Amino acid sequence: MALSVLLLAACANQGAEKTDTLEEARKNGYITVGFANENPYAYKDADGNLTGEAVEIARVILKRLGIDELRGELTEFTSLIAGLQAERFDLITAGMFIREDRCSAVLFANPEYSIGEGLAVKAGNPLGLTSYKAIADHPEAKVAVMSGAVEVEYLKKSGIPEDRMVIVPDQDAAISALQSGRADAMTMTGPALESRLTAAGDSKLERVMDFEQPEIDGESVRGYGATAFRFGDEAFQEAYNAELEKMKESGELLEILQKFGFTEQELPGDATAEALCKA
Repeated sequence: MALSVLLLAACANQGAEKTDTLEEARKNGYITVGFANENPYAYKDADGNLTGEAVEIARVILKRLGIDELRGELTEFTSLIAGLQAERFDLITAGMFIREDRCSAVLFANPEYSIGEGLAVKAGNPLGLTSYKAIADHPEAKVAVMSGAVEVEYLKKSGIPEDRMVIVPDQDAAISALQSGRADAMTMTGPALESRLTAAGDSKLERVMDFEQPEIDGESVRGYGATAFRFGDEAFQEAYNAELEKMKESGELLEILQKFGFTEQELPGDATAEALCKA
C-alpha cells in the first residue's frame, strides 16, 4: 500500500511538472519545427537559412506568442507527421495540405494559403478564356500543359480534346508556346504559374485573375495548407489561429505570401481547419 501511494504521488508530481508545448517554448526561448525542404513552402536558401512562406508566417506568429527563435529540423515530407508525434519537433511548418486522413493524426491550424490551378493568356485575354470549360467550348482554343502533369487529366475531364492540348516538356516551354502563338493559354498550379510569368517578364502575357477553378469528378481541386500541432496542444493551436487571423485582416499574410510567388488567388478566405477536416 505504501508503495502504491508513493507511485501515485510520483505520477501526480510528474503531471504537475509537465508544461504544455507553448509554455515550454516560451520558457526556453525557442521552438523546433519540422520541414521538408520544399520551395516555396519551407526550405533552406543558398546561405543555409530556413525560409519559405510557411516558415516566415510561423516566424512572425511565434515571435508574437513570445518565442523568438525558430529551429528547423529537416526530414522527408512523408516523415513529418511521425516526427511530430514522436516529439522530434514541436510543430510542422511545411505547407502541408489539410486532408481528412491527416486530420486524424495531427491538429491543424487554420489554413494560411490555398492552391488551385492557374491560367495565363495573351494580354487582354482575346479569346475570353476564364475556365477550362471556356477552353473546351471554344472550337479553336489551344492550351499548353506540361507532359505528365496532373493538369493533363484535368483538361481531359473538362472536355478538352488532346488535339487542342499543346504538350510541352517543362514549364518554360509552356511560356514559349504561349508567346509564339502555338497555344492560346497555358495552365499549371497558381504559384508555379506566377513564378514563370515573373521570370518571363513579358508584358504581352497575363494571368487570368478571374479564373474559375475546375471541379473534377464533382470535387474541387483546390488544396489548403497549414501548420500542424500534436493533439493535446489545443491551446497552442488556438493562440496560433488568433494571430493568423490578425495577419489576414491586416493584409500582412498576403504580403508574406507574395514574396514567395503567391497572389490574392491563393488566400485561404474563410476556410477553417475544422470545416476542411470534415469535408
